[in-house]
Amino acid sequence: MTLTSTFAAPPSLASRVRSTGGSAVREILAVTARPEVVNFAGGLPAPELFDREGVAAAFRHVLEETPGQALQYSTTEGEPRLRELLARRTTVRGLATGAEELLVTTGSQQGLSLVAAALVEPGDTVLVEDPCYLAALQVFGLAGARVLAVPGDAQGPDVEALTELVVRERPKLLYTVPTFQNPSGRTMSAERRAGVAEVAGRSGVWIVEDDPYGELRFEGERLPWIASYPGAGDRTVLLGSFSKVMAPGLRLGWLRAPSDLRRACVVAKQAADLHTPTVNQLAAARYLEERDLDAHVARVAAVYGERRDAMLAGLAEALPEGASWNRPEGGMFLWARLPSPYDTTALLPEVVRHDVAYVPGAPFHAGLADRATLRLCFVTETPERIAEGLRRMGVGLGT
Repeated sequence: MTLTSTFAAPPSLASRVRSTGGSAVREILAVTARPEVVNFAGGLPAPELFDREGVAAAFRHVLEETPGQALQYSTTEGEPRLRELLARRTTVRGLATGAEELLVTTGSQQGLSLVAAALVEPGDTVLVEDPCYLAALQVFGLAGARVLAVPGDAQGPDVEALTELVVRERPKLLYTVPTFQNPSGRTMSAERRAGVAEVAGRSGVWIVEDDPYGELRFEGERLPWIASYPGAGDRTVLLGSFSKVMAPGLRLGWLRAPSDLRRACVVAKQAADLHTPTVNQLAAARYLEERDLDAHVARVAAVYGERRDAMLAGLAEALPEGASWNRPEGGMFLWARLPSPYDTTALLPEVVRHDVAYVPGAPFHAGLADRATLRLCFVTETPERIAEGLRRMGVGLGT
């Protein structure tokens, strides 16, 4: 006799996962991994510029001299020596900071996730820039937030529009990448930073200031963090990262936040991963003690500036007449807009067929998508490859 059983299906996935899409950038990278593809789609730093010798020496030291500590569990807040060194760097850059104000995170992306876990209830309103860093939209989507875009221009979010949204929508926080923004490459002006700080101070809204690219400046003058402006100090979370200035594989970031929120983020991190890998933290601390990170970043930024110039030199021929683009003073990205009725998402397969890739701008919008926009990363290809990639892109776009 044969017995048959009918089994019930397992419970469904959580709605927050089902309603949050994957990363369009990651999906494009999977398609463009072939070496012959000139890849303007990535958000990756140039690997040939990593200080491989310096990073390797730092790891060798901590594994040879303090293996018991390096391979052991650590505190959730982070290794004290690394926190002290990070606090010094933050203070030197204009924001007085003590080691106790910092939490070391597994990349600044985790810092953003911890802040969302600590602050955002399902249904809360979160304000973002337009366009906005794609992974931030994912984080807030997973948190169940209602995400609204603040209108803006080349100088950053419009302060008057921000004020109206804050009064009308009562948001929990504003998320911003004020310096060399991903995806647009723009930098928020000093006047707009002061305006954002004033709105936050007057209304009580939190500011989440994400700064992974700020040190990659190759022209112009550095602007202060929003956290340093009057009105913003007790309501701003500042996120930082070693990913773009040392190496993304270390997965090392940090957040600076007022004490109550920082403690809430510590609890959220304990639930997520207990602590950031000890050996990576100790190696980063050793690197900061023995190497000149600022000099390394200056060398990297100089190369990135040359690559930006190479991209700017070829855009007029690569893009159709009527297209516009910006001139970032640093960072990794350039933002372009094609004339109507161009749709960069629909055009991408044809462009990829010519062995070149970009990221369509549509996924970076929280509200109505501008389908004529695209993001170009200029740092991972040489000037010669950039010129060839732009030539191919022009063919793919039919220009």
